[in-house]
Amino acid sequence: MTETTPDPTAAATPVGAQRLLDRLSITGIEAFGHHGVFDFERRDGQPFVVDLVLGVDTRAAAASDDLEDTVDYGALTTRVKEAVEGDPVDLVETVAQRVADVCLADDRVGWAEVTLHKPQAPIDATFTDVALTIHRSRG
Repeated sequence: MTETTPDPTAAATPVGAQRLLDRLSITGIEAFGHHGVFDFERRDGQPFVVDLVLGVDTRAAAASDDLEDTVDYGALTTRVKEAVEGDPVDLVETVAQRVADVCLADDRVGWAEVTLHKPQAPIDATFTDVALTIHRSRG
């Protein structure tokens, strides 16, 4: 590993990246998807919620005060919502990876922490939420 690449397995939050990159958080992105292993999940769909934490060097944007020099979180949120609402898949792991890929498509994002919530997962018990958090980085 190079010094500029955070180790996503080092901790729940890429601690090494905190020294190198700033953190941009976007939480509670709501989307309606048709993902799941059961036919009724594919047919009826259900809500999903996405939380993002992105490693971004914001110094250029701070100096220029220009949106072109940073991650446009409005546009990113739209792309993330579209990714969740896209083609149905079986697993939340696949959806979370799809979202991470969208985030890392912007070269200014060094790493992404994606939490995908499936609050209405078909579980035969009382529960609050099912959430998967993945960490992905460049390289």
